[in-house]
Amino acid sequence: MNLVSKRAVPYVMAVLASFICIPLVQGQTLPADQKAESVFKNIQLLKGISVKEFMDTMGFFSASTGLNCIDCHSPDAADSLAAYAIDTPLKQTARKMLIMVQTIDKSNFGGQQKVTCYTCHRATDHPEAIPSLLDQYSVAPDDPDRVEVIKGGTAPPNQPTADQIIDKYIQAIGGAAQVAKLTSYVGKGTYEGFDTYSEKVPYEFYAKAPNQLTTIIHTQHGDSVATYDGTHAWTAASDKLMRVLPLAGGDLAGAKMDGVLSFPAQIKQEFKWHTGFPSVSIDDKPVDVIQDAAGGDTGAKLYFDKQSGLLLRQVRYSDTAVGVIPAQVDYSDYRLVAGVKVPFHVVWTWTDGRSIIQLNEIQPNVQIAAAKFATPATPVAKPEAK
Repeated sequence: MNLVSKRAVPYVMAVLASFICIPLVQGQTLPADQKAESVFKNIQLLKGISVKEFMDTMGFFSASTGLNCIDCHSPDAADSLAAYAIDTPLKQTARKMLIMVQTIDKSNFGGQQKVTCYTCHRATDHPEAIPSLLDQYSVAPDDPDRVEVIKGGTAPPNQPTADQIIDKYIQAIGGAAQVAKLTSYVGKGTYEGFDTYSEKVPYEFYAKAPNQLTTIIHTQHGDSVATYDGTHAWTAASDKLMRVLPLAGGDLAGAKMDGVLSFPAQIKQEFKWHTGFPSVSIDDKPVDVIQDAAGGDTGAKLYFDKQSGLLLRQVRYSDTAVGVIPAQVDYSDYRLVAGVKVPFHVVWTWTDGRSIIQLNEIQPNVQIAAAKFATPATPVAKPEAK
């Protein structure tokens, strides 16, 4: 089974190239609020948003229509960043449809994003106008990621509270006393994804209580680093042109979630959780679901195996100019590390593709230099093979 669809591969590779190859001075940090129109050319409607949100918006378009970068942009964009600015019929159509969607939302929903590209397209470039009898009478599988809190209805009987679900999880991974003894750990393994051409490359991470986390992917073209210092977060990637990007909004909230989950003793205190979801399953395993109440309808969700109590999945969201995009993290292969169960297999899935992390070793309670969680330096690109 392919990890990324054939249509997705060209898209994500082009996004990677355009996102990394921004013409900045080597080693320069891109401000988190750097506006897209100051970096990319011929932006007519999506002005005033950050570069990161702009790229996420492109991902939303791709996920909604099933098209990749070159489908909408000039074919010359495969080899030239400047060619992305060339107008094409599909780009012009996209602008018209974006205005249409914004008008519908403003006129009917007070400006809330109730109607988006995905509402009609549903991952195809040609929305269907005629009802499908197959769709109507087929039993579609339930998507646990779409589960919502029951509002104004009756919650499942005897449903545990969010605190009870978290307490069961802490007990399942080793108990509160043992979890508190794990104050740091470093690990090594492999990573594979679109940014490594689906090849396995070395991966390492550094985690320090209560919530600091740094990951490093040693890709073919250089290192890709993600760091959360407990308050701020950054990503840093290398290619022929390089930059460091501070994270904000949903991306920063996601980095915090990953840091807290690395040392879950504080998970109750760091977030306000609620439950009240209908019964759902992941891989035929019934799960308990809790959601970060501070995030509203798009607050991060955690899915725990009802039987074992272990965390199976995290789903979180980021806003874009045209809608909300989800990201999913699946955890498995739990192994004991200093008396605490830690997932050695992690799968990330988002609108651009999928990546897999397989850990081989973890060393607990080791000294980690504070510099590991500082603003990352711009990684040095590897020379191209001759």
